[in-house]
Amino acid sequence: MQSLLDPAILFFALGVFAGLVRSNLEMPAAISKFLSIYLLMALGLKGGFALAASGFTPSVASSLGLAVLLAVVVPLVGYALLRRMLSGFNAAAVAATYGSVSAVTFVTATQYLESQHIAYGGYMAAAMALMESPAIILAVLLANAMRQKQAAAVQTHQVVGMTSGGAATLAGPGMGAVSTGSGKGGQHLSIGKILHESFTDGTQLLLLGAMVIGLITGDAGKAAMQPFSGDLFKGMLCLFLLDMGLSTARNLPAVRQQSPWLLAYAVLGPITHATLALALTWMLQVPAGDAVLLMVLAASASYIAVPAVVRYAIPEADPSLYVSLSLGVTFPLNIVLGIPVYTQVVQRIWAV
Repeated sequence: MQSLLDPAILFFALGVFAGLVRSNLEMPAAISKFLSIYLLMALGLKGGFALAASGFTPSVASSLGLAVLLAVVVPLVGYALLRRMLSGFNAAAVAATYGSVSAVTFVTATQYLESQHIAYGGYMAAAMALMESPAIILAVLLANAMRQKQAAAVQTHQVVGMTSGGAATLAGPGMGAVSTGSGKGGQHLSIGKILHESFTDGTQLLLLGAMVIGLITGDAGKAAMQPFSGDLFKGMLCLFLLDMGLSTARNLPAVRQQSPWLLAYAVLGPITHATLALALTWMLQVPAGDAVLLMVLAASASYIAVPAVVRYAIPEADPSLYVSLSLGVTFPLNIVLGIPVYTQVVQRIWAV
């Protein structure tokens, strides 16, 4: 109960309540964007300052390696399960959403750890950045494979149809050209383009750039930026979570329209992913604070980065499906219950 009395959590609850009672409370779009930029910049600086103090140690390497492993395993396992409930394109989109990460959930978790006086590596901000792209790449590869299969089936059907109609020969190369894009404009994206878009995306670039600046400036930079990136951080996070509460309330009507099986996945999937992260971090004896953050990252779901890419790369998928599940179910679950529960679990196991 004490963890639920954190101001950031209470402001999130206030935003949800205001949305549910249809209050006219709202956050201007420009302010919301500024808060996002501030939080990413502050998080990157904190990570850089911490990395400058600790250096690149075996512990850092193991945490970052586990982050990449989770970013690959989670979407693949998720797709295999979701394929039983959804079409291929929708399964790929939802798997990408739950295989990627939520920066806001991560920021909230770091603030919670600080309030509980639990140390964690600032380099975990780099882990978050590394975990964002693999799921998107895998989803686009799966979508492209499905389009190619569909195109091959159409081409075979055309050949069979022409043969049965008495046409023994086909025209030249142009006859067999079948677009790999969907009727809705799906794009056959290269891996290089996906990586370029991921790492030059404004949020990623700001996060990694701020981390590099923190790494270069070290203790002197930390002292200079403390009033901005340290003292103001909690208040800015509260404002941002107020806005996120309002967004969550707006997505709840779409959640009610989803299948009970999908709602179960939105709850049990993140718990399973966090459990996998817990087992791996325990095996490698990752520090407790890092273990909590890896559990939070594995359990989180993207509602910004993935939808932005997937709407363009996999237009066959239904956006209301993956956005409503991640923002309407998984995000509040992690913010209110997931973070404190994961922290308690790690503390008890690591204390044994």
